[in-house]
Amino acid sequence: MRAFSHLLDRLSYTSSRNAKLVLVRDFLRATPDPDRGWALAALTGALSFSAAKPAAIRRAVEGRMDPVLFGWSYDYVGDLAETVSLVWPARPGANREPELSEVVDALSHAARSEVEGLIEGWLDVLDVDGRWALLKLLTGALRVGLSARLAKQAAADVGGVPVSEVEEIWHALAPPYEDLFAWLEGRAERPTTEAPGRFRPAMLAQAIDEAVDFAKLNPADYAAEWKWDGIRVQAVNERGERRLYSRTGDLISDAFPDVLEALDFEGVIDGELLVLREGEVAPFGELQQRLNRKSADAKLIARFPAGVRAYDVLLDGELDVRHLPFAERRARLERIVGASRSGRIDLSPLQPFADWGELAALRADPPDGDPSRAEGLMLKRWDSIYQAGRPKGPWFKWKRDPHLIDAVLMYAARGHGKRSSFYSDFTFGVWREDETGRRGLTPVGKAYFGFTDEELKQLDAFVREHTTDRFGPVRQVRADLDFGLVLEVAFEGLQRSGRHKSGVAMRFPRINRIRWDKPAREADELASLERMLPPLV
Repeated sequence: MRAFSHLLDRLSYTSSRNAKLVLVRDFLRATPDPDRGWALAALTGALSFSAAKPAAIRRAVEGRMDPVLFGWSYDYVGDLAETVSLVWPARPGANREPELSEVVDALSHAARSEVEGLIEGWLDVLDVDGRWALLKLLTGALRVGLSARLAKQAAADVGGVPVSEVEEIWHALAPPYEDLFAWLEGRAERPTTEAPGRFRPAMLAQAIDEAVDFAKLNPADYAAEWKWDGIRVQAVNERGERRLYSRTGDLISDAFPDVLEALDFEGVIDGELLVLREGEVAPFGELQQRLNRKSADAKLIARFPAGVRAYDVLLDGELDVRHLPFAERRARLERIVGASRSGRIDLSPLQPFADWGELAALRADPPDGDPSRAEGLMLKRWDSIYQAGRPKGPWFKWKRDPHLIDAVLMYAARGHGKRSSFYSDFTFGVWREDETGRRGLTPVGKAYFGFTDEELKQLDAFVREHTTDRFGPVRQVRADLDFGLVLEVAFEGLQRSGRHKSGVAMRFPRINRIRWDKPAREADELASLERMLPPLV
């Protein structure tokens, strides 16, 4: 555990992507099997323990110390793993520190009644960093600023191979990945990629730089289509195996059985998962009702019928067509979708344009005049092959300019990792009048990025100086007509929400600017946001 806890500690205090990559790569090179494989599984989200719950951790610590004192400590720190790692009263005479593989093996075979005793024994022998790493591992809340793809990139770097080669075989592998490391270190052949239903690494687009790229590009070389506001998926029907993957390779089939049933072609399609009603795209908020679920019942499926809007094909029948130019792949895709009888798969139509000015006008005029349906435009070179990763030049995304509002800071909570000592998660609101005409703030969103490290220090100091109440780890900040901190918030879209008191929910909110100069009473009204909502059907 010591090497793994040291890795997590360093990752949590490292902001540079390249530095994180080096840390994980060096760990994988220096750590023997099977510990490095279990660590890779934890970093990629492929490791979980159904018998280890936060309640068991809390019972264990409250059995060792005053529950009220622990409650106060937890309230101040705001993170269970960090609190327990700091306050745990270890008993002398404990055994040696466990290896990561020992922890995994013990938890994999332990009954729920045995877990609490295992946790206590391990916490007794580990130091503070080791306890924190153990508890983060148990709860599945690593949150060290490392994506699953970056962890796979680090593994690929061990063997000096492209990350796309690791992604290509990833779903045929299982932790602790000894066959993967044997191949990467030249001790064995590459694991097979022939398993049907596997994920193929996705091709991603670069954000276009309007001031630079348009001057160098020829409009005739590119096709344009809408960037639909759903989630990118890969729909697979291969030799009897039907699967639905997110763009990062996460399997989401169980939440969309209706879509799986609709895959009446043989091959692999790349497209956008949307709620579709008679070919019309519903706002993203409706799709959210079905995301992150383990299953979907008939009632949910009927209310939010999902489908795939296809825009590329990777496998046509049994033929891998990723090496073909986009123009040819598009012709094959049109044939495949045209032959489908499911009604849940349609084709993303191409949008003709003659020059960049005409394309800009198209971007400003979303489908049916509703900006909630599309995030912007995609540009794809007619001669581009389907290349994993984010190559520069073949594909571009030209998203709509974000919406901006001025909101008032209302609540703050501490962050995680290197931000655990700062208030960095902010809830903000806008003004609205009640029945008596009195103006008050109503929360409309949360954001935890968009500011610099120096601005974070300033925001943290403001929260500490102007806290008016506490609710567990959350701090209420003074905010009224005469005093408050105004934040300029950028967001990609807005939707109606019955779960929020304000009735609206923001898509991808971020703090764009801190308006130290603006009086709180001049922040935006809820009515301004309501005018941005798509019309009710």
